[in-house]
Amino acid sequence: MLRLMFFLVIVLYLLSVLFPQLDIGVILSVLSLLIVLFTLFQAKRFVQILGSTFLILGLILLWTSGARWQDYIFSFGPMLDLLTMFTLVPILGIPIKLGGYSGGIQTIIQKKVKTSGQLYMITSGFSYFFSIFMNLATLPMTYYSIRPSLDIIPVQNKERFMSRAITRGFAMPLLWAPVTPIVGIVITMTGVSWASILPYVIPLSVVGMGMDWYLGARKSKMMIQTQKNPSIHETAATAEVKAGQVDRSKRVFQILLAIIIFNVIISLIEKKFPYPFLTLVSLMVIPFAFSWSLCLKQGKEFGAHLLQHFQNFSVSMKDQFFIYLSAGFFISTINVSHTNEWLDSLVIKFIHVAGVEIFLILLPLIPLAFAFLGLHPAVSLALMTEGLNPAVIGISPYILTVAMLAGAVASFLVGPYNATLGLMSNIVKESSYKVSNWNLSFAGLYIGCVMVYLFILQMFFS
Repeated sequence: MLRLMFFLVIVLYLLSVLFPQLDIGVILSVLSLLIVLFTLFQAKRFVQILGSTFLILGLILLWTSGARWQDYIFSFGPMLDLLTMFTLVPILGIPIKLGGYSGGIQTIIQKKVKTSGQLYMITSGFSYFFSIFMNLATLPMTYYSIRPSLDIIPVQNKERFMSRAITRGFAMPLLWAPVTPIVGIVITMTGVSWASILPYVIPLSVVGMGMDWYLGARKSKMMIQTQKNPSIHETAATAEVKAGQVDRSKRVFQILLAIIIFNVIISLIEKKFPYPFLTLVSLMVIPFAFSWSLCLKQGKEFGAHLLQHFQNFSVSMKDQFFIYLSAGFFISTINVSHTNEWLDSLVIKFIHVAGVEIFLILLPLIPLAFAFLGLHPAVSLALMTEGLNPAVIGISPYILTVAMLAGAVASFLVGPYNATLGLMSNIVKESSYKVSNWNLSFAGLYIGCVMVYLFILQMFFS
């Protein structure tokens, strides 16, 4: 039942965007309300508490503002664009799995890596590139592809080594990658185009990677031992047989080419079509992944994996649908009750007292603080944007976009309750708090760089 409801609401949402004359907003609201009611008792306990809090706060806002009874129903539906993206973006990982690129990673490591410092940079780099397409699937794919190589490299704490490299590499593309939900949320709310913010966020992403490589590799300069691990050869040999005659080490660079092509396509269609950015990205996922699979001569296999994805996604997305639809309801009630105007006035008063520079410096800390309260950065950013209208508070939307995205990246690194650290902790068999602690100093240093960068941007725009 849930699978059908999830699939139906996504299809109807896409139809409502592509064909607004259908006027099916009421159906989407009712269906979203039903999904919230159905998932309320099936979600995890913490998710139930958090989502219920959003629902109760939203009901209070509607009640105290004297809203009409229709508003209680019509307020459901926001953030369906984000849920659609969450559902469809993992499909981009299918051609990566079909291409067997993990075998190519092993080949590159055996040929190129001489020190543990080099391995750290390669691990972080692969995590960076996989993150652009695969989201959370990046973590296990990078870990299980590279972890066997540590058996012949003298590293004191192998799990900390892997966790740091993978999570930091994973977080840096979240500043600009078009398939990243937080990027779509922020640019939708601030009104800037995706292509226009790239000159501001890509340098910050590159600086973060460079800082990670320097810090991570500085103490990792020991040479690889000469003995070989048979298990690594077996893994590489198995991958080689599966790949046929194609050199896997060269095939890995196909991912870089695919990333470039995908980003160019997104940039072009964003200028040509008037649809929301999140919707454009979602619509491009399946045809692009299918075309990629055809180039790999895996078209039939892609169809089987795609069918399996839609058969299984309802099981893994119950929590996401409940929390995001509940948060969307709360965000909608903020507008219906005109609470957003009150929030804007508070922000303006703070800026008048403290100054715009102080406000911008503190802004990235807000999603970071929310992360320690259990809120996903996508939710906290969506909540923040309702009280941060760039035209009202008098701050450039580009600077506002950079500040919120940078804060979200830091929260992915150290938020002990988010899915990133939760999955990483399961992989390395350590608590999420310990994994968070491993990234704490780096996140603090990165936030410091962000604050300086925001100050410089503000001086440039003022």
